[in-house]
Amino acid sequence: MRVMLADDAVLFREGLARILTDVGFTVTGRAGDGAELLDLVRADPPDVAVIDLRMPPGYAAEGIDTAAAVRAAAPGVGLMLLSQYVEVHHALRLMTDFDGGVGYLLKDRVSDLGAFGADVRKVARGETVIDPELVTRLVARRRERDPLRALTARERAVLALMAQGLSNAAVAGDLHLAVKTVEAHVTAIFTKLGLIPDDREHRRVLAVLTFLRA
Repeated sequence: MRVMLADDAVLFREGLARILTDVGFTVTGRAGDGAELLDLVRADPPDVAVIDLRMPPGYAAEGIDTAAAVRAAAPGVGLMLLSQYVEVHHALRLMTDFDGGVGYLLKDRVSDLGAFGADVRKVARGETVIDPELVTRLVARRRERDPLRALTARERAVLALMAQGLSNAAVAGDLHLAVKTVEAHVTAIFTKLGLIPDDREHRRVLAVLTFLRA
């Protein structure tokens, strides 16, 4: 699987390239900013691009803007955003603005080579990956108006794992449940959140967005 990197910190970028190579990726491009990455992608699109959230010139959210430009230039490229900090509004923007194939992870996750490699592959396959720390903080946060109040504790647990990008089978494995039981919980979640079947909208994504915004 082919990957390109964008990070203005040379040492981190080179270390990330080595890590990805060690877990089986082929690094086909390395960039120090968004414009350079976009040129590389246009010339030879990879399977996935790993992008620092904060890059020159403003060190704000240039990574998301770069991701949007990459998706416009090469729609099939997966987009993994890395950040030093958990920032809920950036995660929400990724979930809202991109139709799958995106991820948001803390840079600390890079140290777990196997898990990081697996997450990058998920994004390359079109799945969505959200950092578990973000999900934990969202679950723990007190809410005055909680749209999830109708859900049982088990349904909340299922939805939290869905928010990390896990499939029904993976959720079943984590919670030690049968896949059919997880499917029943997912159906109940959709019903309680008022998400009716619609060919134009993906109910799983809408459920996760409800969870992240709550």
